[in-house]
Amino acid sequence: MSSALYRLGRTAFARRRAVIGAWLGLLVLVGALAGLLGGKLDNSVTIPGTESQAALDHLAATFPEAAGTTAQVLVVGQDGNHVDEPEVVAAVDDAIEASTQVDGVTSAVSPFDTETPGASAVSDDGEAALVTISLEGEGVSIGADVKDRLRDIADDLDAALPDGYDATIGGQLYSQEFPGLTVTEALGVVVAFIVLLLTLGSFAAAGMPLLNALLGVGFSTLLVLVAAAFTSVTSTTPLLSLMLGLAVGIDYALFIVSRHREMLATGLPPAEAAARANATAGSAVIFAGLTVMIALVGLGVAGIPFLTVMGVAGAVAVGVAVLVSITLVPAMLGVAGEKLRPRPSRRARRSAADPDAAAAPPAPTAQATGDDWDLPAHHNRFFAGWVRLATARPWVTVVVTVGALLALAFPALDLRLALPDAGVSPTDSSQRITYDRITEHFGPGANGPLVVTGSIVTSEDPLQLMEDVADELRALPGVEDVPLSTPNASIDTGIVQVVPTTGPTDPETAELVQAIRDLRPQILEEHGFDLSVTGFTAVGIDVSAKLGAALLPFAVFVVGLSLVLLTMVFRSVAVPLKATLGYLLSVAAAFGVVTSVFEHGVAADLLHVSRQGPIISFMPIVLMGVLFGLAMDYEVFLVSRMREDYVHSGKARQSVATGFVGSAKVVTAAAVIMVAVFFAFVPEGDINIKPIALGLAVGVAVDAFIVRMTLVPAVMQILGDRAWWMPRSLDRVLPSFDVEGEALHRELSMARWPEDPDVVVAARDLRLAAADGTDVINLAVRRGDALVAHADEPARVAALLLTIAGRLAPAGGDLKVDGYLLPVRAAAVRRRVGYVDLRTEGVDALDAAVAERPVVLAVDRTDLVTDPHERAHVAAAVARAVESGTTLLLGVVGTTPADDLLPADTPVTTLAPQTGVLA
Repeated sequence: MSSALYRLGRTAFARRRAVIGAWLGLLVLVGALAGLLGGKLDNSVTIPGTESQAALDHLAATFPEAAGTTAQVLVVGQDGNHVDEPEVVAAVDDAIEASTQVDGVTSAVSPFDTETPGASAVSDDGEAALVTISLEGEGVSIGADVKDRLRDIADDLDAALPDGYDATIGGQLYSQEFPGLTVTEALGVVVAFIVLLLTLGSFAAAGMPLLNALLGVGFSTLLVLVAAAFTSVTSTTPLLSLMLGLAVGIDYALFIVSRHREMLATGLPPAEAAARANATAGSAVIFAGLTVMIALVGLGVAGIPFLTVMGVAGAVAVGVAVLVSITLVPAMLGVAGEKLRPRPSRRARRSAADPDAAAAPPAPTAQATGDDWDLPAHHNRFFAGWVRLATARPWVTVVVTVGALLALAFPALDLRLALPDAGVSPTDSSQRITYDRITEHFGPGANGPLVVTGSIVTSEDPLQLMEDVADELRALPGVEDVPLSTPNASIDTGIVQVVPTTGPTDPETAELVQAIRDLRPQILEEHGFDLSVTGFTAVGIDVSAKLGAALLPFAVFVVGLSLVLLTMVFRSVAVPLKATLGYLLSVAAAFGVVTSVFEHGVAADLLHVSRQGPIISFMPIVLMGVLFGLAMDYEVFLVSRMREDYVHSGKARQSVATGFVGSAKVVTAAAVIMVAVFFAFVPEGDINIKPIALGLAVGVAVDAFIVRMTLVPAVMQILGDRAWWMPRSLDRVLPSFDVEGEALHRELSMARWPEDPDVVVAARDLRLAAADGTDVINLAVRRGDALVAHADEPARVAALLLTIAGRLAPAGGDLKVDGYLLPVRAAAVRRRVGYVDLRTEGVDALDAAVAERPVVLAVDRTDLVTDPHERAHVAAAVARAVESGTTLLLGVVGTTPADDLLPADTPVTTLAPQTGVLA
């Protein structure tokens, strides 16, 4: 991967105008497509697999008046005024008449109607009257024009009421309003730019991550709008993808630009610096982005369509951010050229001006638990002090940090989940005022009545049946009232409206829903009524329960994924375990802080939290998915640098310090940017996004600064060399993910070997894995020449030819074929080298291989071709290959000569058996 990214970086740098133009063209194209298709955000939310949703779907077909959404207009008399005054009644009747004319309204019931069952809705104190307006469809799918028209009617009613009376509107229709963007979110981008400027020290360098993120966010947002033409997409979806795309787009570009400037500081030319930065930091970007994407797609574990769409949209935004970062950033680096080369520090300039100072002996290095730290000459003193403090007493650091995180996480034991209702809306909003006044005059349960429904087709007296069921429900604890029990017009479905004594998000209401469901067998046996509980409140309770049940399998999925991926990256057992435990601590701490703010009221006023109560149901699963990916970002960028230094030095504890100092600055900047972008959605954010944004901001801050930059160095210091231990059997099974660019470093260091450019196959101290690593081979075969390899055992010669052909990885040593280093560039070698085994494939396969004109052709078991006719056939094919410039490798078991298969003037290199091995 690092080699491919190296080439991609060089290409994008060289063809910068084409790359930038292509991305801008794609942006315009997708924008035009989004405008042409006209996709709209419909905010329809369905929760398949729940009792309440199934009952709601059934009601939509048999009793549509009861399956829709309701709005509530509340008329209140101030200072003891009663609402039954003739002027008040007349104004309310006029408002009801106007409401029935609004599209989508199925009925509007007068609170003064004493004849219709369940219609009378005047408070016991006579000071409030509640008008219930029924609408067709789900609340969040009803257009803003309908909501605005009903608001206007309520305002007109308020104006028409006598002095001492007022009217407000609220109810289910207004309880869930999906969020939009405000100017506050732009503050996160401003903070990000300031941090980038301080970190990179250049306006040009600081602007690149922002441009990268904005283009990626624009592209992914337009893709969401295109998708909205084909599937249901809520307005929360583009907001989440925007939040994620902006944060990771800035961070990923920052990592690449920062590494590019490091390379420039070593004196590399800009093109080479950009290519190497893309290969090293870009590899980590791809891995980090991949983990975020997999975790987001894993949100589908909950089985809730709108949440799955949110996860996929977020994953697409992150994927786009990755693609833009590894292509557009090198192109922008090409535009900047030498402008990004860091100026020498004051110390370096003074040293250059004062030869005596330059010749002074270096300052002594710091000591760390018996290892020389050997930090870079101009290391960051702040971060050097940080890692020194964290690792001086590593066990103390571990105990203190884990204790602090557990203390932050402790309030999470009180975490309650629910879908938010109007009770968490801003205190000055009409729906919140209505909600609070209904609670005051009618009790909290009137804000979220339950609907109990079932089939009554077998009943001979449906009216009496409904009354009997209502009496059964009235007897349950937690029931305030049962104002309505009636069959539908076709007498096949009945409904009973149940008003709880507690509010919609109160845990006791959920207990009442379960109590009613537990009553089903008894009511079915006694009355033949197979009941189901539905309604806005029951749907919210079922969603919360379903999401709660999905948390454990999702956590297992995420934790298992992190263990596997990190083991692949770091080739270690201890590092993935430490990283996963750290992630769990970060998640727990984020849950604890969110619970403290939204349920316990800590700093609630400061963060504009209008009311304490349960957290939105899908917050935990979204936070776990997103934070997992971001936590792995910091783990990869920090620990991969430690591993990189360890690979080069072999000193585990020294590498903790040098790797930390080399990456801490950019990780700090990335974390501050993430926190700023997420936290910008908190103060003025919608209640749906606010707890998620706060949880992400806290989670990122805790994970970056406490877990990754404090706990991790301490644990790595304790483990020492044991941190990089991995069983050989596991190492062979797991694929390698070269995030550190280890293979690229080796490839670049051997770029000038072999010195002769005509050598197409070069081996130096090569050991063959399939031959138990006992064969040590040195050879150089020039282009157009031939190699004849003899061995006493078929496995040995086959191992050599398959290794040169890129089909087997060597056990050690150096091997290059057509300029490509193996096993790093095995895929490229396989495309250029043909392989034919005459024992199993026959001479016809040789003709086909020669026709492909490979650079190198390996032909094994030529000793088996003994028939003169067939041997002549092979010789003719070999001659055609030599004529086309192909380099030939002929494998022979035993001492059978192969010279007769080659044209007479072909230069031949021979590997002959010596004591049973190739030499």
